[in-house]
Amino acid sequence: MPAMRLVVVVLVTAVALLSPMAAVAALDFASMDIQPYDPPKPAPAFTLPDLNGKPVRLADLHGKVVLLFYWATW
Repeated sequence: MPAMRLVVVVLVTAVALLSPMAAVAALDFASMDIQPYDPPKPAPAFTLPDLNGKPVRLADLHGKVVLLFYWATW
């Protein structure tokens, strides 16, 4: 009997905890001005000089990790 009571308590607790999540799933995201996720777009083709002044095209680095660091002082 005590085991059955424990099962009932666990099930009631689970339903009580999960029911607010069902209400969240039904929210109208358009009215909250939330933007949908857009997958990233490929970077445009460009060329920049390296530290020796030699031009490096982004296409030359295809398949490699590229970190661009832009510094602006305006």
